[in-house]
This record gives sequence, structure tokens and C-alpha cells, in this order.
Amino acid sequence: MYDKQSGIRVDLIFSFSPYERQAIERSTPTKINDHAVQYATLEDVLIHKIVAGRPRDIEGTKAIMVKNTKYDVPYIEKWLDVFSQSLAKDFLITFKDVLKQSTQ
Repeated sequence: MYDKQSGIRVDLIFSFSPYERQAIERSTPTKINDHAVQYATLEDVLIHKIVAGRPRDIEGTKAIMVKNTKYDVPYIEKWLDVFSQSLAKDFLITFKDVLKQSTQ
């Protein structure tokens, strides 16, 4: 959605799970045109993109990881493992493939 006053595109996250609550707590506060906004951390953006799993999300994940070489791999792997167990899909394999490709 868009904030009409600022013209900023807004994605909303509602906290229903331990992961979502932690992602919100980890978000980074900043101001844009005098409007307070919260940005998801790099790690949480990567987790969201890998779980979404669309080709454009996986490509976006690769691009982010190439440009940003410092991120908390254990945190990412922990939550991808949780999602893998609950959604019966191995997100860790996808992450490790992207990680390997982004460091070549």
C-alpha cells in the first residue's frame, strides 16, 4: 500500500508468530521526509525472499548477498529451518545454493 501523505510504499507485518515478533523487534528505525519508518534487517529480508521462493525473489536474494557480504548466517539458518519443518519444504537448501553462488 502507499502512504498518501508521503508517497512511500508500505509493507505491513502483523506479529502472529515468534519469528514475526522477533523480525519486528530487530527492525531498524529511520525517518523519511519526517516520517518514522521501520526497515526489516538484511537477514529478515533474505528470509522473506527465500520463503516466498519466486524466481525474482531468489534472484533478489542473490543480488543482496553479493552486495552485502556481512550477515548473520546462523540467524538465517535457524529461522529457515523452522519454516522448513512447518511448511515441509527445505528452505535451507535454497539458502545454501544462493550463498554458494553469491560467494563465487
